[in-house]
Amino acid sequence: MNLKSGHTSRTGLAMVVVTAMTLSCVSALLYSADSKPKSSREPRQVGGEPDSIVQVANLVYAGSKSSHCFSDHFLAAAEKETAISTSRRFHAVKLSTDEVYNYPLVIMTGEGSFSLPEQERQTLKRYIERGGFLLASASCSSEEWDKSFRREMITIFPNQQMTAINLSHAVFHTVSDITELNAKHGKPKPLEGIIQAGRLGVLYSQDGLNDTPHTQGCCCCGGNEITNAVEINVNILAYALTH
Repeated sequence: MNLKSGHTSRTGLAMVVVTAMTLSCVSALLYSADSKPKSSREPRQVGGEPDSIVQVANLVYAGSKSSHCFSDHFLAAAEKETAISTSRRFHAVKLSTDEVYNYPLVIMTGEGSFSLPEQERQTLKRYIERGGFLLASASCSSEEWDKSFRREMITIFPNQQMTAINLSHAVFHTVSDITELNAKHGKPKPLEGIIQAGRLGVLYSQDGLNDTPHTQGCCCCGGNEITNAVEINVNILAYALTH
């Protein structure tokens, strides 16, 4: 099947269809915890939308830090180019709560330095270990945020280094075939990630995947930004649902 910006195999797209239709089952796996009684293990429906609608969380972390400048435009693009039914808006979710387990993909972005409380570190660690996917991006190529995020990843996953993800990785070929990263200024830094139990669980962009042209009142403010972010973020969503 030819797509607007790439090619998808029938097998790959079928996986997306099946996974989107069974999102509630995926959420249940993420949400389950041995410490919770059986009656409280089922995920709650959030955002007033049916379980078949794929929803993405915008994390509120380190107290009150979050992002107003990460575009949700890729959600509409994913629904247009694939069989994934998506919510058109992010849902603000506190990292300190179990609500994060209801989402297959969570966004973490911002500017300036930060430090996660221990409870948030443990929640994020469990979320990724149980199959959740974290998409992280430094707004405006913020050096302070970059340093803080790297420090937190080392603290949360001391035995797993964040490494460059080669463009041959499956995450770049789920919907569109991404053969290069384009940036507003010069050559962008490679995307980095953490492999958890044989699957990519964290993907991070130091330059930024925020797609600010599709936001209001936001820009990369002199920093760099990856300009084919929409296609990359659609791929990330599909990967999060099928791996």
